[in-house]
Amino acid sequence: MKFAGILGLGVLCTLFCACGNTEPGSAGSASTAVAIEQQQKTAAATPRIALVLKTLSNPFFIAIERGARRAAAQSGVVLEVRTAAQETAIEQQIAIVDELIEDKVPALVIAPSDSQRLLPVLQKAQQRGMVIINIDNPLDSARLSQLHMQAIPFVSVDNEAASYAAVKAVLAHMPALAEAALIEGMPGAENGRLRSAGARRALREHGVSKVAAMTAHWKIDEAYSVSKDLFRQHPHITLLFCANDMMALGAVRYLQESGRTEVAVIGYDAIDEAKQALRSGAMVATVDQAADEQGYQGVMLALRALKGETLPARLPVAAQVLTAELLKQRERP
Repeated sequence: MKFAGILGLGVLCTLFCACGNTEPGSAGSASTAVAIEQQQKTAAATPRIALVLKTLSNPFFIAIERGARRAAAQSGVVLEVRTAAQETAIEQQIAIVDELIEDKVPALVIAPSDSQRLLPVLQKAQQRGMVIINIDNPLDSARLSQLHMQAIPFVSVDNEAASYAAVKAVLAHMPALAEAALIEGMPGAENGRLRSAGARRALREHGVSKVAAMTAHWKIDEAYSVSKDLFRQHPHITLLFCANDMMALGAVRYLQESGRTEVAVIGYDAIDEAKQALRSGAMVATVDQAADEQGYQGVMLALRALKGETLPARLPVAAQVLTAELLKQRERP
């Protein structure tokens, strides 16, 4: 009985002590409140940066995201990645930026689907004080000036020079050709226009006057269909430049199915599937435009801007023409 009474007294004492620790103003609740307040201050002080991409169905943009996340982890940034369903979903990308404005995200790194149509919403973002960094596809500088917008730093390669170099490198090892073709990117995307311009310049210098061109809107399946039309209309094409690797892979599929082995296919992006096509001989070249580095530098520039630093108008990233031989050299132990 005595033992039971002592035990009961101990339980009561424990209950009263526990109740005492939860009273407002007690040391326990005060320390918890301080911890919560500190966490809130830390969260508020942590920079938030949004990365808006065209899509994640293209491995090129997955590589951009990988680079951006590397920068975020290195610098302690909270990175919010948002993407449209596909590269042609311009209105969806506009809606995403609108949502980020309403959510008061302080900085935005964007690979715009269209070089002009995104500008009004980006103007709105600037007016709300949002930092904007442009990667991959350049915004239209003339339209940006017309809207009286502040300069937006741009991170990417020289698309015109890179495609020129790729086509020149392939032509140097080809016999004279009479016909070539281009499968072009999304109309309204400045990077696609520049890639086509570089390819045309190289072909012109090589004396190729007959150049057919059609767009496949960056899409692999559309490029397959476009290739059918191109080669039906121009059966003597022996060089095909595609403004990205997804379209090049679509063209390769058509060429393999139709038994055309004499066509040299050039892509752009150096995604893993294109590298495999180089190894097999289905493609002769692609352009490695360092997608990972573009994502990394985009986030780092945004962080610098949030700290009040003056940014360069353009941060160039080096591109490399990748062939089967160069790929072997890269992969040697």
